[in-house]
Amino acid sequence: MAPIFVTGGAGYVGSHTCKQLSRAGHEVAVYDDLSRGHRAFAKWGQLFEGRLQEHETLLEALRKFAPQAVMHFAAFAYVGESIKDPHLYYANNVGGTLSLLWAMREAGIDKLIFSSSCATYGEPDRVPITEDTPQRPMNPYGASKMMSERICEDFEKAHGIKHVVLRYFNACGADQEGEIGERHDPEPHLIPRALMAADRRIEAFEIYGDNYHTPDGTCVRDFVHVDDLAGAHIAAAEYLTKGGVSGAFNLGSGEGHSVRDVVRTVEEVTGKRVPQRLVPRREGDPAVLVADISKARRVLKWKPQASDLATIVGTAWRWYCKERSGNN
Repeated sequence: MAPIFVTGGAGYVGSHTCKQLSRAGHEVAVYDDLSRGHRAFAKWGQLFEGRLQEHETLLEALRKFAPQAVMHFAAFAYVGESIKDPHLYYANNVGGTLSLLWAMREAGIDKLIFSSSCATYGEPDRVPITEDTPQRPMNPYGASKMMSERICEDFEKAHGIKHVVLRYFNACGADQEGEIGERHDPEPHLIPRALMAADRRIEAFEIYGDNYHTPDGTCVRDFVHVDDLAGAHIAAAEYLTKGGVSGAFNLGSGEGHSVRDVVRTVEEVTGKRVPQRLVPRREGDPAVLVADISKARRVLKWKPQASDLATIVGTAWRWYCKERSGNN
């Protein structure tokens, strides 16, 4: 099987993908500065420590490992943080992608699977969102991903580096075998925070606005299990190695659930009430984001297997309980 080089492989989606790559028989190398990743998650393959902007360190790792393809997860991914500190996001996400592609060009590696986001679409004109929906990001995080996509396109034209762009919707859940999961400090994501409220680790789960044009007034999102995202990356690598052309693909479940739907599911799974507090809307939050995943199904032969809301919340709850008890 092909050797795969994974930037950000000690992070949330990256580590789950490394596990599946290893299970599928691929040789794996992780490149991570461990600033937001976890050394304990980098256990499927060889670990190279370094920043993407450390050109010689990165180039040496690429030449030493000699991968057939690179999977690029290394990025900051918090919308609120990007609004408060846009410099951080453009410097890290855009600058890191540029540095990686430059090093790939020097090392003679011509296949990239890029971790992008539905945040590039902003407030869509129609739902479900197809890949040709205009990209009008509403925050620096989404803009940084859109800029990185453009860099990928330009590097293919100039240097022949083929790419698959994978636009995630809401990544969530945890490894179904319980080995890894979300571990953020602070934890900004919806499902883990709802679990924390159910467990009384925080006072209340905050609902950011209930006056959106949606059935119950709260935002509607498409939640996709992290294991399904990992499977899509493997499908994308196989597609490129078999001569597939560059392109972008949406990754989601194809179904929308409101914030209150998630709260109800958390209460059903945990058997605990989730205390809630209504707060003002957040800047940069579209009302509805739901994916049309027909292109990924057709071209990559991928379909979600574990992205029903009950499975997502169930795996997240088991991981949360394991983390709380210290069994990790």
